[in-house]
Amino acid sequence: MKSFGKYISKHLVSFAGFILVLLLINVIAFGWTFHSVIKKDYGAISPNNMLEEVAAASTLDGLSDEARNKLESNHIWAVFLNAAGETMWSVNAPENIPAHYTVQDVAIFSRGYLEDYPVFVWNTDSGLLVLGYPKDSYTKLTSNYFSIQAIRTLPLYFSVMLAVDLILLFFSYHFSKQKIIKSTEPIISSIETLSNGNPVSLSIIGELSEVADSVNKASKILSRQNEARANWISGISHDIRTPLSMIMGYAGRIANDETVSTTVREQAEIVRKQSVKIKELVQDLNLVSQLDYEMQPLLKEPVRLSKLLRSYVAELFNTGVSDIYSIDIEITPAAETAPIDCDPRLISRAVSNLVQNSMKHNPQGCNVKLSLACSDTSLILTIADNGIGLSAEKLQELEEKPHYMNSTDERLDLRHGLGLLLVRQIVEAHEGTMQIKSGANHGFTTTLIFQK
Repeated sequence: MKSFGKYISKHLVSFAGFILVLLLINVIAFGWTFHSVIKKDYGAISPNNMLEEVAAASTLDGLSDEARNKLESNHIWAVFLNAAGETMWSVNAPENIPAHYTVQDVAIFSRGYLEDYPVFVWNTDSGLLVLGYPKDSYTKLTSNYFSIQAIRTLPLYFSVMLAVDLILLFFSYHFSKQKIIKSTEPIISSIETLSNGNPVSLSIIGELSEVADSVNKASKILSRQNEARANWISGISHDIRTPLSMIMGYAGRIANDETVSTTVREQAEIVRKQSVKIKELVQDLNLVSQLDYEMQPLLKEPVRLSKLLRSYVAELFNTGVSDIYSIDIEITPAAETAPIDCDPRLISRAVSNLVQNSMKHNPQGCNVKLSLACSDTSLILTIADNGIGLSAEKLQELEEKPHYMNSTDERLDLRHGLGLLLVRQIVEAHEGTMQIKSGANHGFTTTLIFQK
């Protein structure tokens, strides 16, 4: 987007400005570090200035007192040679400095050193002036010269400035990164929330406001679609309920009418049972939709799961359970009195779905065991049967959380998948976790873990 491009460009311009400021700081630091050296090498006592000044005060007979004093005060020695190479006079010349020079000698030392002393020459009408500086003062390369102090200082200077520059660049990068993260983190977080199907609302000003508006627009579209889907499911469920009740009623009457033939009554009983399955499917589908789109409010209250399990099992036996099924309850002493905050209606529905699943998928009969245990931080509810179980392929399909409305896999047992999906959504709505385990001819086990 254009706004995002402007946002990045703005930060690039800021970074370029910082680089310019950093270069200016380097120039200032360089000037401050080498100020004294530059002043010495190119100021009043520099070789060029001293040569010109002393040459003006020199004759074949000698040197003015003022020039002599200036040489002595700056530890500079001097000799004056005539055209034949003879020394006419000298000022503080070292003992090892020769008194006579050939043309070759002059040619050699005029470009560099004389007895390891850096020397500088000036040609006058009367002769050749030679100024000698201390051995550790200058280094000469061809016709140029460099301060040994400067050369010794340069490596330290560049090392220190490189370290300072790297530190400043690091902090610049760090603060720039933090600013970008701070600006984009709400957007990224909102996109993650939106990807999970939940609505978001962003309020951002500045260059990224256009991106925030697009996220808000997508959120509104998604919310409208979810609401339309949920309303459609709710409407279909409501419209099915009345004719389905009539079908169940008439089928029940026919199944109980002894004046009707046995075959017709058996067929009517089949219709009634299948209608019950359809009714349960519609109820589960409606509840799944409400939980999926967060339209089902949780009415939480402190509940003892041990009491809830016993009440459910008692109600189940009161409604009649075939003799081919047996139900056992096992509750540890610690879990007997442990309460959790939950919606008892939804938890009962989850337990009922798991028990009914075990019964419906084991028509030959099975034992269903409800176990409740307690740890320091959670309650662990396990519903297990010793029935036929599921194959590894079917178990993998269930673990992938298939959605009834989105599934196109004809191999998937939608009644079983929808029942477990509803249980999973109920558990997740209570911030719990669900684990399933099964194997062919090894039964089916579902474990629900709720935090205290």
